[in-house]
Amino acid sequence: MRVLVDTCIWSLALRRIVLGSSHSNTLRELISENRAYLIGPIRQEILSGISHKQQFIKLRNTLEAFPDLMIQTSDYECAAEFSNDLRQKGIQGSAIDFLICAIAHRYGMAVYTVDKDFDYFIQHLPIKIYS
Repeated sequence: MRVLVDTCIWSLALRRIVLGSSHSNTLRELISENRAYLIGPIRQEILSGISHKQQFIKLRNTLEAFPDLMIQTSDYECAAEFSNDLRQKGIQGSAIDFLICAIAHRYGMAVYTVDKDFDYFIQHLPIKIYS
């Protein structure tokens, strides 16, 4: 199964202090099997906040190996629908989180994340979490 890797996993795996972590190893495995995927908003989140230009360039060059999945207008509409439906149930989330859900749903992918909001999302949305 293809896997849409959330920003939090990329961040955990890219930090030097946790290079031996299970998330780093899992991401490495997904990459070696060509099953790890990105979308533009996740790429932007990963690259945002890097204060040293050389680190930014190095990371940007590394991430070039991962083409972005195409986002369609229907994905944004689906994300808004997911957001509206869950808000009525008292569940909040970010616009990007719901976009991740919409894209994972359309592509039939699992989402690899440690974001606890997704624990609530999977109870009500047609998405799977990679574990």
